[in-house]
Amino acid sequence: MKLQFLSAKEAIELIPDEATVGLIGGGGGLVEATLLHHHVEKRFLASGHPKKLTCLHALGIGDRKERGLNRFAHEGLVQRVIGGHWVWSPRMQQLAKDNKIEAYVLPGGVIMQLMREVSAKRPGLITHVGLGTFVDPTLDGGKMNQTAQEDLVERIEIDGKTYLRYLPIPVDIALLKGSKADEDGNISLDEEPANVDIYAMAAAAHNSGGKVIFQVREKVRKGELGARQVRVPSALVDVVVVDPDQRQGYELIYDPSISGEQQDAKYHSEKPPFSVRLAIARRARLELFKGAVINFGFGIPDQVAALIAQSGESEDYFQTIEHGTYGGNLLTGNLFGYAKNPTCMIDGPSQFDFYSGGGLDVAFLGFGQIDQEGNVNVSKLDGVTVGPGGFIDIAQNAKKVVFCGTFDTKGSKLRTGAGELKVEKSGEIKKLVQHVDQITFSGKQALKQKQEVIYATERALLRLTEAGLLLEELAPGVDLEKDVLEQMDFVPVISQQLKRMDWSFFMEQE
Repeated sequence: MKLQFLSAKEAIELIPDEATVGLIGGGGGLVEATLLHHHVEKRFLASGHPKKLTCLHALGIGDRKERGLNRFAHEGLVQRVIGGHWVWSPRMQQLAKDNKIEAYVLPGGVIMQLMREVSAKRPGLITHVGLGTFVDPTLDGGKMNQTAQEDLVERIEIDGKTYLRYLPIPVDIALLKGSKADEDGNISLDEEPANVDIYAMAAAAHNSGGKVIFQVREKVRKGELGARQVRVPSALVDVVVVDPDQRQGYELIYDPSISGEQQDAKYHSEKPPFSVRLAIARRARLELFKGAVINFGFGIPDQVAALIAQSGESEDYFQTIEHGTYGGNLLTGNLFGYAKNPTCMIDGPSQFDFYSGGGLDVAFLGFGQIDQEGNVNVSKLDGVTVGPGGFIDIAQNAKKVVFCGTFDTKGSKLRTGAGELKVEKSGEIKKLVQHVDQITFSGKQALKQKQEVIYATERALLRLTEAGLLLEELAPGVDLEKDVLEQMDFVPVISQQLKRMDWSFFMEQE
C-alpha cells in the first residue's frame, strides 16, 4: 500500500472487523492518538463497525471519563482487551467486570518487548518477568474475568531454569501519534513527551501484514526532517492524518521543556503541601542514596519525586520513567509520565530491557493490599481490573523496592500535629490482609532473588524477611496494639529494636 495522507474519518474506515488494534498512551493524553480514537468511536456508533476488536496496549490510556481507551469501551466494538493498565478507563473496567469482554492483563514492559519480538517474528517473549505473579499460568495467566479463556503465556524450562513465554500477538492496525510527518511519511516524535513503544508497535503491525496509521500535528516538506529526527521511517507507515489542533496532552498544548527540545531554566518545582501522603514520602525518601538509579510509580510514590525536585537534589540521582525518560523533574497526578527538563529519551522496550536486567537500584511503588507473605496486589481490587502497567517489570527487578501507601482506606480519620500522628478512626477496608486478592508482586520470588523490600505507611514501616514481615518502625503517637496490630489480618514479627519514625515527618515544615 502506497503512503496516503487521509482524513481521520477516511483512515478509520480502513480498520476491519475483528482486527487486533495496537494502541499507545501513557495517561493524561501522553502520545495518544486522540483524534483517531474519537473517530473509531464515532464510526462505530453510526454504523456498528468496526466490531469485535482486540485492543492491545502497554500503559494506561484515557482521562477516566471519555477519552483514550474509553472511546473503545462499547459492547460490540471490542471483544478482547490485552492491557497493561486500565485505571484511566472506568468504562472498560466495567465491561470487564460484567464479563462483556475478554479481559487480560500482561505487564506493561512485557507488552512493549513482545511487540519487538512480534516484529522480528520470534517465538514470543521469553523472560523471568511475571514469575510468581498473577500472569504466571500456575496462577491466573493474566486472565482477569470468566470470559478470558485463551492461554497467552506458558512456563518453559531452559538450562534448568524456569521462564515465562508470552505468546506472539500479531497486530492488524496500529493507531499511533507523532509530531510531524514529511511528504514521504517519515515520522518525527520531537514534540512528544516520550517515545514509549511507538516504534515497536509500528514495526509489529507492519511485519504482521497490518497497517500503520499515524496522527501528526504537521506535514512538512520532503527533506525537512533530519535523519536523527525521524523515529519511525516511512517504510513502516501506511497512512498519515494531519491534526493541526493536536496537543502534547490533555492539559498541555505544547511545552518544549517537556519534549526535551529546550530547557526551562526558570522552572522551580512547587513544594508539595503537607499531608499524610507527604509524611509517607518523607520516610520513604530515607531509602535513597546518592548516585542511585531510581523509578517512581503512580500515586504516593510521586510525592517522593516531588520532594527531590523541591529540594534541588535531582542531580544526586538518576531518575527514570518506564516510558523511556531520564532526568528532569517528574510531573505528578494526571501528568504522571511527563518530566520537565528531561535529559534523555529512549524507546520503552529498551528502558524495560535495562529494568529487567537489574539496572534499577531503588523503586518507589504503590500498593493496594499486602499480605503475610509480603505479596502485594495493585492489579485487581474489589473485583475491578486495574492492571499494573510497568509495576511487575519494575518491582520484580529493582535491587530495593519501597512500597508506599496508606495503612488502610475508606473512612479513616487521621490527625497530625506537634510531630505526632493520631488515629481518630481506622478505615473500613484493611490493606494488610491475610491473603491478597491477586499477586502482583511475589514476596517469595523477592526473597529468592535477594531483593530488599520495604513497606512504608503513615503508621508503620515493615520489611520483608525469611521469617515474615518484620515491623521495624511506628509513627510517633501511634498505639501499636490499637492502631496497628488490630487493624491487620495477620501478626507480623515485631523487631526487638522497634523504634519511632522521625517526628519531623509529621510536621507542616521539615
